[in-house]
Amino acid sequence: MHAIAQATDADNKSVIASGPIRLGANPARNAGAIDESAMNRVGGTEDGALEVRQRSTTPPSEFEAYASELAGVQIQRLGSALMLPSRGSAIEANRQVPSDYLVGLGDEIQLTIWGSVDADLRLTVDRSGRIVVPRIGPVVVAGVRHADLNDLLTHRVAQVFKNFQLSATLGRLRSIRYYVTGFVARPGAYSVSSLATVMTGLVQAGGPAAAGSFRNIELRRNGQKVGQFDLYDLLVRGDKKGDLPLQADDVLHVGPIGPQVALIGSVNRPAVVELKGSETVSDAIAYVGGLSTVADMRRVAIERLSERNDRRVVELTLPQDGAQRLNNGDVVRAFNSVTAALPQAKQYKRVRVEGEVARPGDYVLPPTSTLVDAIQTAGGLTPQAYLFGTDLSRESVRKVQEVQYDRALRDLETDFTRNTSTQKVSNAEDAAAALQKQAGTTRLIERLRAVRPSGRVVLDLTDASRDMPALPVEDGDRLYVPARANTVGVFGSVFNGGSYLLKPGNSIDDIVRLAGGPTRGADAASMFVLRANGSVVSARQSASGWLGSTNGLSTLAALPGDTVFVPEELNKTTFVQEAKEWTQILYQFGLGAAALKTIRN
Repeated sequence: MHAIAQATDADNKSVIASGPIRLGANPARNAGAIDESAMNRVGGTEDGALEVRQRSTTPPSEFEAYASELAGVQIQRLGSALMLPSRGSAIEANRQVPSDYLVGLGDEIQLTIWGSVDADLRLTVDRSGRIVVPRIGPVVVAGVRHADLNDLLTHRVAQVFKNFQLSATLGRLRSIRYYVTGFVARPGAYSVSSLATVMTGLVQAGGPAAAGSFRNIELRRNGQKVGQFDLYDLLVRGDKKGDLPLQADDVLHVGPIGPQVALIGSVNRPAVVELKGSETVSDAIAYVGGLSTVADMRRVAIERLSERNDRRVVELTLPQDGAQRLNNGDVVRAFNSVTAALPQAKQYKRVRVEGEVARPGDYVLPPTSTLVDAIQTAGGLTPQAYLFGTDLSRESVRKVQEVQYDRALRDLETDFTRNTSTQKVSNAEDAAAALQKQAGTTRLIERLRAVRPSGRVVLDLTDASRDMPALPVEDGDRLYVPARANTVGVFGSVFNGGSYLLKPGNSIDDIVRLAGGPTRGADAASMFVLRANGSVVSARQSASGWLGSTNGLSTLAALPGDTVFVPEELNKTTFVQEAKEWTQILYQFGLGAAALKTIRN
């Protein structure tokens, strides 16, 4: 074999030598490398590609805005997420050349030969569809499948050389120009890689406009329709058969949008769906991934624009009505079966039982369970249990209490403000005193607002009760059974507030005396007792006076866990003693001893 040396060809960059040649001097140009600039080029310029990448998404249509308003969240057309800027070039940037790819004009073939002869050639297909291999001659490769390229060139080189091996791959690929027409965001001519398909060509043009169809996209070649592309086939079913390769001078024509329906509520992917043919409710739900896990699988509602002047909402039962046809503009709403509260008679109740029971903890009880059942489920009461002091906190009661409590505070604040605005002063001293009283009233209101109702339910129990009342439980109830206390608390305007040991036969009068009795500034006529069960006994319920013969508290028996509160005389704030007693607000809402301490401080 004669030594062969061929100088570098300026056009083909071909090199043949008798000795081995190191390949890969430029890794970016190895076999199979694809020129991304050619694929990103729009209108033949790279500036056009940058313009496409920076293009904003298509603004929502009127129907999308209408559906979004009904849903309370942004609703877009199904498939619009695929039409983001720069998606067209990104799809093809790292794509492998398929085996059925047809070599065409402008493609670059990387030819490597080793053995008896070493060569590293980069050959571009000329306008005649040929490449010229040194010492071999021209070889027609246009129209040859990529998978057959190795065999073709091996057969041709073997006519001249023996004992060699050969590898032929595609390097830089040609660009092709195609056209996008119809209802698209950016109609016009585009240049893309020869690997581009209908999908990538559509994305490069910005996708269908608001009035364009995602399901009626035609591929036209030489004036003839050669393919029909339905984006839903690819997006929903994973069927890529309609995504045909593009060829030079092809036309993508996007037709007008078809009937649209919106699916909102408890579906896996709320969206506006374009209908085609005789598609039904079940088909539309399938397009958005079906109903969500928490959806009511038995029913959906349809709001029809066509009946907006009459009955607009129709409820369908699934799956029986799933075959019903949908109309253009329908909005299908799937219901959430979790957020809607069941009737109490059907709810299983989650209840927490704490305190003096055998097995404290959280329990799930049948719908008709009572407090007696909750105690039994928790193993029953311990010997130290004090049923009279049972604290039942209920969420539904707390919500009602909060509304009523806020209303009472607003009324109290209004009365204070009205009295202050109508009060007359005759000198500077009276004015300063009025300002000081007003500041005190404001602080009192702020302290009252800082205390929130607990939702406690006062149970119909006595100190001697041994059985829990058969009150039905509600979901979220908290039942606390305390141990029997042996002290009584005294707070407010007394000389030494605190907790005092309760002895058999002690009255409220005896307990107050242990605290030193009321101070000079105390309002003994407004004293009240907060019982362990949450109920209140007030001196206002009987005749006025303290320790008088007509005062019900003077002889009232003290019970374990009682809290006695002696308020201050409120006549120092002028109008306040004539207004509603703020202490009533406290005990009417079951705020407890902790709240009394907060107000006191």
